[in-house]
Amino acid sequence: MAKTLGAGDFLAARPGWARAEEEREAVAKRFKFADFKTAWAFMSASALKAEQMDHHPEWFNVYSTVDVVLTTHDAGGVTEKDAELADFMDALAEKL
Repeated sequence: MAKTLGAGDFLAARPGWARAEEEREAVAKRFKFADFKTAWAFMSASALKAEQMDHHPEWFNVYSTVDVVLTTHDAGGVTEKDAELADFMDALAEKL
Protein backbone atom coordinates (compact mmCIF):
# COMPACT_ATOMS: atom_id res chain seq x y z
CA MET A 1 0.00 0.00 0.00
CA ALA A 2 1.18 3.53 -0.78
CA LYS A 3 2.47 5.73 2.04
CA THR A 4 -0.06 8.35 3.16
CA LEU A 5 1.30 11.90 2.86
CA GLY A 6 -1.65 13.88 4.11
CA ALA A 7 -3.09 16.76 2.14
CA GLY A 8 -0.99 19.35 3.99
CA ASP A 9 2.35 17.81 2.97
CA PHE A 10 1.14 17.36 -0.59
CA LEU A 11 -0.09 20.97 -0.87
CA ALA A 12 3.07 22.50 0.57
CA ALA A 13 5.04 21.14 -2.41
CA ARG A 14 2.46 21.76 -5.17
CA PRO A 15 1.19 25.27 -5.86
CA GLY A 16 -2.24 25.44 -7.46
CA TRP A 17 -3.56 22.35 -5.72
CA ALA A 18 -6.04 22.67 -2.83
CA ARG A 19 -8.02 20.51 -0.44
CA ALA A 20 -10.89 18.95 -2.34
CA GLU A 21 -13.39 18.47 0.46
CA GLU A 22 -13.45 18.74 4.20
CA GLU A 23 -15.03 15.32 4.72
CA ARG A 24 -12.12 13.36 3.26
CA GLU A 25 -8.43 13.59 2.52
CA ALA A 26 -8.29 14.55 -1.14
CA VAL A 27 -6.68 17.27 -3.25
CA ALA A 28 -7.99 19.07 -6.31
CA LYS A 29 -6.93 21.32 -9.13
CA ARG A 30 -8.66 23.02 -12.06
CA PHE A 31 -6.74 22.91 -15.32
CA LYS A 32 -7.77 25.37 -18.04
CA PHE A 33 -6.67 24.95 -21.63
CA ALA A 34 -7.05 26.91 -24.87
CA ASP A 35 -9.76 24.65 -26.25
CA PHE A 36 -11.52 21.30 -26.01
CA LYS A 37 -9.00 19.34 -28.06
CA THR A 38 -6.15 20.42 -25.76
CA ALA A 39 -8.19 19.50 -22.67
CA TRP A 40 -8.94 16.12 -24.26
CA ALA A 41 -5.25 15.58 -25.07
CA PHE A 42 -4.43 16.30 -21.42
CA MET A 43 -7.05 13.81 -20.25
CA SER A 44 -5.91 11.16 -22.72
CA ALA A 45 -2.25 11.37 -21.73
CA SER A 46 -3.17 11.53 -18.03
CA ALA A 47 -5.42 8.48 -18.44
CA LEU A 48 -2.57 6.47 -19.97
CA LYS A 49 -0.26 7.44 -17.09
CA ALA A 50 -2.94 6.65 -14.51
CA GLU A 51 -3.60 3.26 -16.06
CA GLN A 52 0.14 2.50 -16.06
CA MET A 53 0.21 3.39 -12.35
CA ASP A 54 -3.06 1.56 -11.61
CA HIS A 55 -4.16 4.81 -9.97
CA HIS A 56 -7.13 6.65 -11.39
CA PRO A 57 -8.24 10.25 -10.85
CA GLU A 58 -11.72 11.55 -10.29
CA TRP A 59 -12.27 14.20 -12.93
CA PHE A 60 -14.82 16.29 -14.74
CA ASN A 61 -14.47 18.01 -18.11
CA VAL A 62 -16.42 20.84 -19.68
CA TYR A 63 -15.02 22.23 -22.91
CA SER A 64 -11.51 23.57 -22.06
CA THR A 65 -11.62 22.93 -18.31
CA VAL A 66 -10.63 19.73 -16.49
CA ASP A 67 -11.30 19.49 -12.75
CA VAL A 68 -9.19 16.80 -11.08
CA VAL A 69 -9.53 15.23 -7.62
CA LEU A 70 -6.81 12.89 -6.33
CA THR A 71 -6.93 10.54 -3.37
CA THR A 72 -5.87 6.95 -2.80
CA HIS A 73 -9.11 5.26 -1.78
CA ASP A 74 -7.59 2.09 -0.34
CA ALA A 75 -5.20 4.16 1.83
CA GLY A 76 -7.90 6.60 2.93
CA GLY A 77 -6.00 9.71 1.91
CA VAL A 78 -3.38 11.40 -0.21
CA THR A 79 -0.33 9.25 -0.97
CA GLU A 80 2.86 9.17 -3.00
CA LYS A 81 0.78 7.84 -5.91
CA ASP A 82 -1.27 11.04 -5.89
CA ALA A 83 1.91 13.13 -5.76
CA GLU A 84 3.39 11.26 -8.74
CA LEU A 85 0.22 11.64 -10.81
CA ALA A 86 -0.17 15.32 -9.85
CA ASP A 87 3.42 16.05 -10.83
CA PHE A 88 2.86 14.32 -14.16
CA MET A 89 -0.33 16.32 -14.78
CA ASP A 90 1.32 19.62 -13.85
CA ALA A 91 4.27 18.97 -16.19
CA LEU A 92 1.94 17.88 -19.00
CA ALA A 93 -0.28 20.96 -18.60
CA GLU A 94 2.81 23.17 -18.85
CA LYS A 95 3.71 21.59 -22.20
CA LEU A 96 0.21 21.89 -23.63
